[in-house]
Amino acid sequence: ACHTDGMAETVREWLVGGALVESDGRLLFVRNQRRGGYEDWSTPGGVIDADDGSLLDGLTREVEEETGLRVTCWEGPLYEVEAVAPDLGWVMRCEVHRAVDYEGEVRVADPDGIVVEAAFVPAADAVTMIERCHPWVGEPIAEWLAEQWGPASVRRYSYEVRGPARAGRAAD
Repeated sequence: ACHTDGMAETVREWLVGGALVESDGRLLFVRNQRRGGYEDWSTPGGVIDADDGSLLDGLTREVEEETGLRVTCWEGPLYEVEAVAPDLGWVMRCEVHRAVDYEGEVRVADPDGIVVEAAFVPAADAVTMIERCHPWVGEPIAEWLAEQWGPASVRRYSYEVRGPARAGRAAD
């Protein structure tokens, strides 16, 4: 096959749900341990599986698996993100919703073994966490923390990731 757009032979696509979970002016972040020893911070959420039924069903499952919290009411989406990595052959679409009501206590029991820590972070300290996020994760969170818009003003973000590997990553 002839490819002129630089896209890999098979493009992997993911639909992801992201959660903004707050408590007393603090936002919930999780620390993700990735392959090769790389780690990053993000808000809870993850890939929506075909058997989840809906994005919110999958997001509820992901948040509970990663943090122990069971969200009983969602608002959103507040924003949507699309990240395209033509050199790596993937497309990620994410809808981010805000947890209006939830129950339970924070505990990490991620069956995927990726999330290794979860913590509510004061908004003033969230900047440190956001610096450890990929731009397509951190930049929208930073804007939302600064402006706190609701679902009536949904925003859309688009990113293109260039290059064959993560910058600064040691060779595997």
